[in-house]
Amino acid sequence: MDIYHIWCNLKPGLGDGEFSDRTGAYLGHLKEQGLIAAWRLTRRKLGLAPRGLGEFHIMVEVRDLAQLDAAFTRAATRSEPLEGLHFAVNSMASDAQFALYRDFPDPVRQRGEEKF
Repeated sequence: MDIYHIWCNLKPGLGDGEFSDRTGAYLGHLKEQGLIAAWRLTRRKLGLAPRGLGEFHIMVEVRDLAQLDAAFTRAATRSEPLEGLHFAVNSMASDAQFALYRDFPDPVRQRGEEKF
């Protein structure tokens, strides 16, 4: 699996419950459409996180980069209902940072060829 990470804060004066609901609607729709495998939303606890990362952390799991590309391509069409769902989340977020990680060792890794 590849995991697309998003860290963000909320814009001032916006509600965390509404952000959670909107994120669930958007990512739930992507999952129903087969464009992502899974997702989760977490919130920093006790102020523990590296400096500069947002209070909220969204993890989007995809089978591979082809599935992630398909999700990005669908979002880029800006067609409804996806555009409205995406805008509903994006309009609440600030200070977003992104990263892409993979399971390790991943299934394609050939064993026995490690270099030290």
